[in-house]
Amino acid sequence: MKPFTIMEVCGTHTHVIAKAGLKQLLPENVRLISGPGCPVCVTPNAAIDEMIALADIPNVIIATFGDMVRVPGSTTSLQSKTNVVIVYSPMDAVELARNNPDKEIVFLGVGFETTTPTTAVAIKNAPDNFSVYCAHKSMPNVLKLINNVDGLLLPGHVSTIIGIEPYKSLGIPGVVAGFEPEDIMLAIDMLLKCDNEIKIAYTRGVKPEGNPTALNLIEEVFDTCDSEWRGLGAVPYSGYKIKDKYSKYDATKKFDIKPEPTHEHSGCKCGEVLKGVLEPENCPLFAKKCSPANPIGPCMVSHEGSCSAHYQNPKI
Repeated sequence: MKPFTIMEVCGTHTHVIAKAGLKQLLPENVRLISGPGCPVCVTPNAAIDEMIALADIPNVIIATFGDMVRVPGSTTSLQSKTNVVIVYSPMDAVELARNNPDKEIVFLGVGFETTTPTTAVAIKNAPDNFSVYCAHKSMPNVLKLINNVDGLLLPGHVSTIIGIEPYKSLGIPGVVAGFEPEDIMLAIDMLLKCDNEIKIAYTRGVKPEGNPTALNLIEEVFDTCDSEWRGLGAVPYSGYKIKDKYSKYDATKKFDIKPEPTHEHSGCKCGEVLKGVLEPENCPLFAKKCSPANPIGPCMVSHEGSCSAHYQNPKI
């Protein structure tokens, strides 16, 4: 049978596939590889260094989701700072700002279209001592750079927001998958029967048109822009920046950020893993110098990271 390579774009799919051992259930000709679906992982070192530099500015408190705290920058991480607060939503960061009017609260906006609308809501409801370091990214355009696969398992969370229209220009078949093992196997079966189509297996969560309310929020607060992705370089129209209308909430305009010189970690192959051209086990640092307890790259830090999935489930 003809080989058929499928990229599971979403990091959550990667972990479900690993935990449930789904690769062992597939025909021999079907191969699954991971892609750039972990927002923490695709955030480049230069951005991490700027986030860390923000934490060094007097009177600033950094509010962030938990994964970002342990991601290594060029020489250190946010974990080394005492003024970092883990929040569960952007509105938690807004509440932190209201409760600390004598401090500047900077929320680290990291995520795809899944979380971008919630950051938009926070900006629209924030006090003056709140700002966002915007590292939000847009998923569809980066997939145009993926040329080593025959089909895509498309991300369920992102697709609840954007629907399926943005994927139709990719030129390869794709199926939006849910997050139970049965969901993923159904999506793979549909994908093997597709003829350059985009379909939805996750119909209980995704509508073809997406979520108009969330899309309107994104459009009101953000402009699309070129954005740097770890391992993939600058990708046109693959990121979001805060519109001039809301510029007083843009941390890059509010503060004079002075990061240290950025350098990549020698031997770390996160970039190649995110492109789907290298399995995590083939990185020379994997399970040797790099582990969840001592991560060298972000793919080992995040709960959506491919290296973390392979480390925790070594038989996949």
